[in-house]
Amino acid sequence: MNPAVWVARHGRLRPNEPALAEGERVHATWAEFAARVAAAAGGFDLEPGNRVAIVMHNRPEYLEAMFAAWHAGLVVVPVNARLHRDEIAFILEDSGTSAVVTDPEHVEDIDASAIIVTGTQWDRLVAADPAPLMDRKPDDPAWLFYTSGTTGRPKGATLTNRNLLMMALSYYADIDSISPRDSVLHAAPLSHGSGLYGLPHIARGAVSVIGDDIALARRWPGMSLFAAPTMVKRFDADPGPGLKTIIYGGAPMYLADLEKALGLFGPRLAQIYGQGETPMTITALSKQDHADGDPARLQSVGTARTDVEVRVVDGEILVRGDVVMAGYWNQPEATAETLKDGWLHTGDLGSFDDHGYLTLHDRSKDLIISGGMNIYPREVEEALLHHAGVKAVAVIGKPDEEWGERVVAFVVPDGDAPAVEELDQICLDRIARYKRPKDYRFVDELPTNNYGKVVKRQLRDL
Repeated sequence: MNPAVWVARHGRLRPNEPALAEGERVHATWAEFAARVAAAAGGFDLEPGNRVAIVMHNRPEYLEAMFAAWHAGLVVVPVNARLHRDEIAFILEDSGTSAVVTDPEHVEDIDASAIIVTGTQWDRLVAADPAPLMDRKPDDPAWLFYTSGTTGRPKGATLTNRNLLMMALSYYADIDSISPRDSVLHAAPLSHGSGLYGLPHIARGAVSVIGDDIALARRWPGMSLFAAPTMVKRFDADPGPGLKTIIYGGAPMYLADLEKALGLFGPRLAQIYGQGETPMTITALSKQDHADGDPARLQSVGTARTDVEVRVVDGEILVRGDVVMAGYWNQPEATAETLKDGWLHTGDLGSFDDHGYLTLHDRSKDLIISGGMNIYPREVEEALLHHAGVKAVAVIGKPDEEWGERVVAFVVPDGDAPAVEELDQICLDRIARYKRPKDYRFVDELPTNNYGKVVKRQLRDL
């Protein structure tokens, strides 16, 4: 099972129909997409199973690089283009990446021996002689999805060909049917949910559209998109009947915001709850659930997906199914801690109602989700502790109307309180800009329990 077979198949079935678009412009037909993928696959000149990282903002070449890597039997490592260069370097080293495909904006952020840059270099690569499609087994790794752990260091969730196929089939079962007359808008980063949910659309021959304006649904009807709740809140106009479905997830959607979105778009919204370890696939709140408008259900994350079993044990949500990752890349101890007796322990806390609707209560790993982006307090705390004037620090998330949550740092100064500008710069030198605190609170001490551990729930009440 090789996902690249989908591109090759549609290259034969519908050669002259659009496959990739940038805004209103057609970037490639299916025949052109298939040809560019096969040519680039040969240009990688790597062994099957080698890793190819993709570090770039959304553009059609992103999808070309991804499917070219699979065509060659390689493993893709999509990297969040907003990360700090040191964070990018860690992922490249941890994954053992052999080559990096990037855009001109990120060339200076990449320290690797084999770099392929979009533009003239990529255009030469996709014009080379085509390579044969490599056979891959269902349990071969296909995508390393880097997701932060409780230590703040990212871990590579190893997603196999089977995982990606099950995710796509579950989309058809629980979210939407898809036809070649449809389209998918990539307004969110392709390295995350948008890229994952692009796969069921490519598998069915829909058009992949790069852009951030839902008005493109007038040019590309039957349009679906994945969006963080913060993105949904910013949509202020219905583009008309060309918009098919808005799938939201990755952060809480407050009831008032959801009701406002339903008033604007009607029952064209669906919610998903998942993790990188079980891509996009734990539960879903269907379009019909949204149409019914039950406030209690609208505040839930829906019911278990067709291809998984979901349990709540001692308050923690557990998941089992063929969509669950094979494990963490080169981290057997972390894998054993998370995958137990066939069940993925999510670290999220929740409960089911009598009808099987799951409600999330808390995240036991203290994850902050701001603007749909995952931020772990530990990595922010470690950055701030590099300042000589910081004796101790604890970072939490606070509710924010625009971003869902904002990062707040409680700082115990070592002497006089450091300047906020200095603390900001310490963060910007070490972590991505979106992770830096939006608010600093200077305190004499941090609340701790009998074991000396900071009690963050007390900070949330301040």
